Amino acid sequence: MKALQFDRTGSLDHLKLVELPVPEMRPGEVLVRVAAAGINPSDVKNVLGRFAYTTLPRVPGRDFAGEIIAGPASRIGQRVFGSGKELGFTADGSHAGFVVVPEDGVATMPDGLSWAQAASLGVPYVTAWDGLERAGLHAHARVLIVGAGAVGRAALALARWRGADTVIAVRRTEQAQELAAAGHRVIQLGTEQLSVALSAAFGAGVDIVFDTTGAWTAACVEALAAFGRLVIIAAPPSGTVELPTLSLYRRGGSLIGVNSLLYDARACARILERLAQGFVNGGLTLPCQAVEWAAEDGVTAYRMLEQGGSQKIVLTGFAS
Repeated sequence: MKALQFDRTGSLDHLKLVELPVPEMRPGEVLVRVAAAGINPSDVKNVLGRFAYTTLPRVPGRDFAGEIIAGPASRIGQRVFGSGKELGFTADGSHAGFVVVPEDGVATMPDGLSWAQAASLGVPYVTAWDGLERAGLHAHARVLIVGAGAVGRAALALARWRGADTVIAVRRTEQAQELAAAGHRVIQLGTEQLSVALSAAFGAGVDIVFDTTGAWTAACVEALAAFGRLVIIAAPPSGTVELPTLSLYRRGGSLIGVNSLLYDARACARILERLAQGFVNGGLTLPCQAVEWAAEDGVTAYRMLEQGGSQKIVLTGFAS
């Protein structure tokens, strides 16, 4: 099978397209033929050596969609999708023709989703779900989402699905125009003070701020209503940020850190099964079609993401 693999870290030069044997299963596992596999920033950081626990050599890739071709007879032929902290780190991942996962580490693909759409869901939707659930999302909650990358858009879809009063804040004009045209309430960052814009939108602060950027965390504290919750999934390059702690505690505010790499394939499957019901009944908006790249161009796709590309990319054709 075709696969991306790296045997050293520190540079994307170590990532190569290679031929590998189909992986072997152990009892309790299934073999999935990968139809599409999403690329996430953590996959790139993994090759760059940001995770000391990664074992080498390793096939990267956390998110996948495909068909079970080996395992319990009742599961053969099922269309499934999934993710997991072990994939690409301590076990070979999804950027290959086939991937082995626990039998209960896959979720059934909802009807109506393409392979590429399903493969784009894992990390973004697990991250968004975890953050919003732990922040106590409920119908009519006032929610501000900062950033319109894959996680930001997933959080926007989930918050609207749950009936929240939602505003999304973005920096780029084209993103603001696109989201506004789709019927979303939008704040364009940098055009006015965040607190002023939020006062116009909500009046009295927000219950949940979901900062996907790491660049607006301090400003987001000032946006919180009493007992508001600030969810963070990123940090600036230095890894630290100054917080207005006086303002945070006087509001009774809570800070919630989210790391999808705390969830293995089984935990991700349970979350994705719940989300699948939203796609099935039509309440949860289908994700935008991701940009599909051929397996042969996988290294180039990694480089594009390293350089700050914002497109959601999925790789296809490993198993062909």
